[in-house]
Amino acid sequence: MKYKNLLVTGGAGFIGSNLAVYFKRKYPQLKVFALDNLVRKGSEFNLPRLKESGIKFIRGDVRRPRDLDLKFDIDLILECSAEPSVLAGYENPAYIIDTNLNGTVNCLELCRKRKAGMIFLSSSRVYPYGKINAIKYRETKTRFEWPGFSGIDVDFSLAGPRTLYGTTKLASEFILQEYIAAHGIKAVVNRCGVVSGPWQFGKVDQGVFTYWMLAHYFKKPLKYIGFGGKGKQVRDLLHVDDLCRLVDMQVNQLTKLSGSTYNVGGSREVSLSLLETTALCQQITGNKIKIGRDLHDRPGDIAVYLTDNQKVTRELKWKPQKKASVILNDIFNWIRNNEVKLKKL
Repeated sequence: MKYKNLLVTGGAGFIGSNLAVYFKRKYPQLKVFALDNLVRKGSEFNLPRLKESGIKFIRGDVRRPRDLDLKFDIDLILECSAEPSVLAGYENPAYIIDTNLNGTVNCLELCRKRKAGMIFLSSSRVYPYGKINAIKYRETKTRFEWPGFSGIDVDFSLAGPRTLYGTTKLASEFILQEYIAAHGIKAVVNRCGVVSGPWQFGKVDQGVFTYWMLAHYFKKPLKYIGFGGKGKQVRDLLHVDDLCRLVDMQVNQLTKLSGSTYNVGGSREVSLSLLETTALCQQITGNKIKIGRDLHDRPGDIAVYLTDNQKVTRELKWKPQKKASVILNDIFNWIRNNEVKLKKL
C-alpha cells in the first residue's frame, strides 16, 4: 500500500464505514478518516465502530467546499457519499443534484488540489430503465428470468432516461473522466448493483435485502410493489466484503487502472427475487409475516437487473465469493447481535 492518508466520504454510511474499517484493519499504518453529515438515519450507529477501529470521524458535508478544507494530508479518497434513493429524485430534485453531483465535484476538487487518487462508487442506475425493461424476460415459478442474456455489461446503451439519481451518478462519472484528462488524477469508477450485508440500514427504496430481513426479524408487514404484485422482480446482490476486496485490488493498481469503468455486482449466480428472498428470510428467522400486494409500478423501476462482471473478472481476476444465502445469514446475525439498537430504528 503506497498511500498513507485515506479519506472515505460518506464514511458513516453502509459501504463507506465497511470500507474504512476494512482498510484500517488490513493496513494498520494507514491513517483513515471518515467524513459524513449523518443525515441518513442509522448512520450514527456506525460511529462507535469507526472509533474502535482507530478511524478519525469528521462531521462534514461534501456539498460544502469549506467542509472539505481539511487541515491534514490526503492522498486517496474513496468517494462513497450519495443520496442513494431513486425515489428521492422525484421528491426533491435539487437535493439529489446538490448531493450526488455537486458533492462529487467538490471531492474531485479536493483530489486536484491534493494530487490524490480516487475510487468512485457509481451505480447500475446509470443504465436507462426503458432499455433494461425492453430485454425480454420469462416468468418462472419464483422469478422473472432473462433467457439467453447473462447481464448488463459496461457497453450497454446509455441512451434514454435513467432516473435523476442515475443521471447524477453518470454526470459525476463524465466530470471525473475530465479531471483525469485535464489534471492527471488517478481514478477508477465502479458501477455497483445492489450491495448488501451487515451495517446497512435498509429502506423500501434502498437496501432492499436488509430491509426484507429486518421486517422478518421484527415481524413487520411488507408489500410486493409493481410488476403484478407477485414479488418476482430480480436483483443480483453483492456482499460488501466482496466489494471491499475489489476496491483493495484497485487501490493497489490505481495508476495502471486509472480511467477504467467496471460493472460490479453479484451476477446471475448471486441473485434473488423478492419471492425467493421471502422464503430465505422465513427459513433463517423462523418467522412468517404478512406480505401485501401493490400493483402499481414505481417510477423508473425495472423487472430484472443482473450484472455482467466479465470486464472486472478478466482484468482483475475478481468475482463474488459470498452466495445469497450467506449474505442473508450475515445480515440476520448482525441484526440479532444489535437487536436493541436496531429496534429503536
